[in-house]
Amino acid sequence: MHDNAPQHEYDAFAKALLDWFAAARRPLPWREHYTPYGVWISEIMLQQTQMERGVDYYLRWMERFPDVASVATAPEADLLKAWEGLGYYRRVRNLQAAARVIMEQHDGIFPDLPDAIRALPGIGPYTAGAIASIAFNHDVIAVDGNVERVFSRVFDIDTPVREKTAATRIRMLTARTLPKGRARDFNQALMELGALVCRKKPDCTACPVARFCESLHLGIPHERPVPGRRQPIVPLDVVSGVLVHEGRIFVQRRPDTGVWAGFWEFPGGRIEPGETPEEAIIREFREETDFAVRPTDKLAVIRHGYTTYRVVLHCYLLHIDASSRSAPPEHPVITAATDHRWATLADIDALTLPAGHRKLADLLAADLRFAGL
Repeated sequence: MHDNAPQHEYDAFAKALLDWFAAARRPLPWREHYTPYGVWISEIMLQQTQMERGVDYYLRWMERFPDVASVATAPEADLLKAWEGLGYYRRVRNLQAAARVIMEQHDGIFPDLPDAIRALPGIGPYTAGAIASIAFNHDVIAVDGNVERVFSRVFDIDTPVREKTAATRIRMLTARTLPKGRARDFNQALMELGALVCRKKPDCTACPVARFCESLHLGIPHERPVPGRRQPIVPLDVVSGVLVHEGRIFVQRRPDTGVWAGFWEFPGGRIEPGETPEEAIIREFREETDFAVRPTDKLAVIRHGYTTYRVVLHCYLLHIDASSRSAPPEHPVITAATDHRWATLADIDALTLPAGHRKLADLLAADLRFAGL
């Protein structure tokens, strides 16, 4: 289809898409009643999260925090623990900030106007459009990665979809195609098509709008969307230490600002140029706790990828080095944390940890050397 196609072609595209969605829509839990709170949680939760995992987390979340008030009043640690494993933890802090705004400025009622939704903490243009259209059926668009992929193929957009010109064009085309009074179904149908059919490797034979697709007509659907410039992946070599003393493991809580704010961790840090991992873990413990430690075993090398970082975590079993001057175990000199404790494995399981440290905790729980801790 071309941008200058007559309006009846746009209308026919929308009808074919909606007919398909009526038969193919997935039975997702937030689609049962389309409550504003449920739609909001699902939209925030599914950012950077696969659908299957998102549904599981959503169901557990809704059981624990069934409404806006419960999010507004919950201890942050409880929210972070419920979110653990989804990553991008700023999302959950913004959820609580937005919940408090709703309670204080909107009498606990989720606002229905797009501008008021957009003004909430953590709500960007896509999320505001998704909530306004899906929860309230307002005639507004919601353009996510799935929609960008669909329209880049249907209209043969030959520049990266995140560049300003292409992004503006896609929003214009989406708005022109949107049938009045059907925003809830139309926006979900576009996203569903991108998720199930018009995927990275498209299944054009199953596509309900294939006859409208210009890139399929040209034989190049696999060449759309045009990729943008990728950010370089930065490798990071870090160390982490499991310090055991009298049947307990030392953990500390990160500061309330910065990366993984408020999370618990096994102390450690980056390996400096010229250092061995063993030298780095000894230095880090001295700097962060004033403990003199002695590495006794290398427990694991854990690899974990983030958006722009690839972390290699060297993990060591440590003990207090009695031959060196050191802070007493009961009174560490904490410089890089807001709290600390000597914990059992059960205690650690209940804490919110960064993903790499959670992997380490899981390894400890399966290691017979730590049975009974």
